[in-house]
Amino acid sequence: MNKLLVVVFGTEADAEAGTRVLRNLDSEGDITLYALGVISKDAKGLVSVKKAVDSFGVGAGMGLAVGALIGLLAGPVGVVAGAAAGTLLGTVRDYWVAGVGPGFIEEASTFLKPGTTAVVAEVEEDWVTPVDAAMDDLGGSVIRRARMAMLQDQFDQDIVAMKAEISGLEAECQHSSGAAQTRLRAALSSTQTNLAQTTARATKKLAEFRQETELRVHAIEAQIAKAQGKVRARLETRLERVHTAYAERSAKLSRAWGLTREALSA
Repeated sequence: MNKLLVVVFGTEADAEAGTRVLRNLDSEGDITLYALGVISKDAKGLVSVKKAVDSFGVGAGMGLAVGALIGLLAGPVGVVAGAAAGTLLGTVRDYWVAGVGPGFIEEASTFLKPGTTAVVAEVEEDWVTPVDAAMDDLGGSVIRRARMAMLQDQFDQDIVAMKAEISGLEAECQHSSGAAQTRLRAALSSTQTNLAQTTARATKKLAEFRQETELRVHAIEAQIAKAQGKVRARLETRLERVHTAYAERSAKLSRAWGLTREALSA
């Protein structure tokens, strides 16, 4: 499953060791490591980037989720290490790019206490034990979240709510007149506009998801080319799951798109 990890360590040295261990787990086929970066929070709560996002040659797009998550964790006072004071990272607040919700940001921020350093990574993992055990040996605390699922649920809820609102406003318009009908039609137009924008977001997200999946497939195929025996079989199963997840997510996004088109054409 595609996940974002935040692994919090007491020192930068331990965090650096954590990045090496994650690379080793990738080499052994226990995970597929798509991208990672390292951030640190100082005594005043200022978050800085200690290691820029690295996507290991998979493609620049593969590091977008990690970069967005770092920006969200940095907040309005985050600065890039080595940059001029006041250079903001916190402007990167696209939860859609990160694929996680505010709750995960709050949880990770709580673990990232002043004086700690964290590895932020995007991985494909079949089970949590390999990463958890390896990070625990280094004194690291792992916070993880599957990407997309929560946001997809919210997306679906928004569509259902807007469709219901449109139906209600249309019904009221039929039984009103004068200034009341004018207000209702204005509200109806606004809701239809919001629904159209939701359709556009669904279309954009589907295209982005397709591109991300192609990069994930490329990364796993590179692992398979170097693997043998049981490791190769495990990676082939992982690749199949990525293809299946893409097909299922695409179908959901397409259905959501269809719902908005249906509502707008009614």
